[in-house]
Amino acid sequence: MAKGSHYNFLYTLIMLLSVSTSHAAYRHDLVRSSCVHASYPNICLRTLSTYGGSAGTPRDLAQLAVRVSLAHVRRGSAFLSQLTVRGRRERGALVDCVDQMGEAMDELSDTLSDLKNLRRGGDFRWQMSNAETWVSAALTNEDTCLDGFKEIGVNVRADVRRRITNVARVTSNALYLIDLLDDQSP
Repeated sequence: MAKGSHYNFLYTLIMLLSVSTSHAAYRHDLVRSSCVHASYPNICLRTLSTYGGSAGTPRDLAQLAVRVSLAHVRRGSAFLSQLTVRGRRERGALVDCVDQMGEAMDELSDTLSDLKNLRRGGDFRWQMSNAETWVSAALTNEDTCLDGFKEIGVNVRADVRRRITNVARVTSNALYLIDLLDDQSP
């Protein structure tokens, strides 16, 4: 290879690495700047930073946040499904909680579908309203899960409370990121 072609190759390689690095930095900045005012900014950063490279736009980030929330709900539901409880009333509250988590999964799936189809032949405001409604309903179901234990006078186990509270916080952050999209509407 001629000396000039080595320089061209190195120059091209350096430019590609520079563009790639700046693009990754933009995506990381998108996560950081979007999470800074979320209800739970540390959780937002922690849960989305590892996947932030796949989010190039605020819409991508909102979809990612919903997918992360959905994954947390699935894991929370699986955790709850494997618990054993003593009393009939506590067992009933646990079954209801698992049902609530199942509904939250459905609602987050609907939210994700609405976000994927945003602006495709539909009214942006209507689609955003649907997405916000679905994720709000999922958040309500997660909160209702814990409330069911309180209503029957049974103390919620610390591990259940911690798990469901974390799921609700991740979902709350997803709602925040969806709301940011609404603020950027056309």
